[in-house]
Amino acid sequence: MLIVPLAVSEGASTAIQLGPLALIGLLYARRARTLAGDGHPVPGWRQACFYGGFAVIGVALTALGRASDELLYAHMIEHLLLGDIAALLIVLGLTGPLLAPILRVGLFDRLRALSHPAVAFPLWSIDLYVWHVPVLYQAALRHSGLHALEHAMFLGFGVNMWMCLFGPLPTPSWFGNLGRLIYIVAVRLAGTVLGNVFLWSGKVFYPFYLHGDAVFHISPITDQNLAGAIMMVEESFLTLGLFCWLFLRTAREGEERQDLLDFAHSRGLELSEARAARAVAAGRGAELKRRLEAGAGTPERM
Repeated sequence: MLIVPLAVSEGASTAIQLGPLALIGLLYARRARTLAGDGHPVPGWRQACFYGGFAVIGVALTALGRASDELLYAHMIEHLLLGDIAALLIVLGLTGPLLAPILRVGLFDRLRALSHPAVAFPLWSIDLYVWHVPVLYQAALRHSGLHALEHAMFLGFGVNMWMCLFGPLPTPSWFGNLGRLIYIVAVRLAGTVLGNVFLWSGKVFYPFYLHGDAVFHISPITDQNLAGAIMMVEESFLTLGLFCWLFLRTAREGEERQDLLDFAHSRGLELSEARAARAVAAGRGAELKRRLEAGAGTPERM
């Protein structure tokens, strides 16, 4: 959004994007209060993550100011904050009871299929690459409505991508820790490839930024290379964090699974390793242990 005749005001574009988000935030707060009144409060850390995600969106759309309109690397920061960081925080803020009223609507319930890992990853990848095609990318810069759609899709498909790893919706049985590892590598690799294209290419992809590069006394290629470098650094830190999370998750599940097996053995109860693993992976290890303590045996569905 350069300050040229074809450009639109930053204020108009930001208002288009922040308005619906404010409504979603109010609905989230209302649902959280309802659940708290029913004795099923949303954990405080999850609410903090959700509102933190909205804060990141606000920062991304406003804090970079003029630079995000005129420099590719600044606009890249904006997109990474929206599509990666804000989307991740929003997903961490969700729970099953929070989403229950939405999922009771037929259309939204059917849309759950989009969160399947085999669907979420290609959707996210296609969205990422298509919007960086020069003709679409520059059209979004010139038209506030299209720009708002671009940001909404980055955020929406980012949320859908993270739902497979951190969301409350059920995942396929094959999507265990190994499946999650492959998923993380695939997602981060897709982003890394695009970052490398910006980092090492000697061709200017978006002439729209030529004016801004001149104003800020930076060469177009340097601006583009910086955008790629920023993307690569963000990808590296995020990948490292995800690997650490998955390692700790695997270790915790292994310990919890072994505790269940040892407990069942000490009580003389039958419990297969496969059933214990399924319960732990589904987050129902504590429930299984309570049933074992009550002498109820192991439910078939565990």
